[in-house]
Amino acid sequence: QVQLVESGGGSVQAGGSLRLSCAASGYTNRPYCMAWFRQAPAKQREEVAGISPGGTHTYYADPVQGRFTTSRDSAKNTLYLQMNSLKPEDTAIYYCAAVQIPCSPSRPASAYNYWGQGTQVTVSS
Repeated sequence: QVQLVESGGGSVQAGGSLRLSCAASGYTNRPYCMAWFRQAPAKQREEVAGISPGGTHTYYADPVQGRFTTSRDSAKNTLYLQMNSLKPEDTAIYYCAAVQIPCSPSRPASAYNYWGQGTQVTVSS
């Protein structure tokens, strides 16, 4: 079992930045692909970024490419999402997720079996 807890959400104006964190506990010594998803009101949960267990490979959804960066600190068992140049359409609840299989872009949310509780990000124009 792995427990995930996100933090760092908040409200910013368009063009601003936020950094989300996801602290992992439990069986963290196993290799997990980790990802960030977001869900806006009345929309499906969508993947925005993913990172391999060693942190050497990352991928991003087209809407956030070049603006968001994900990283992980294995010593601290923490996943990060640096979000720059935020836009109102980035407003959503952001979740971190983990699964013990190789990373693959565009994997559906149903493929992930560990989830955090989510953190709200609100971007005003």
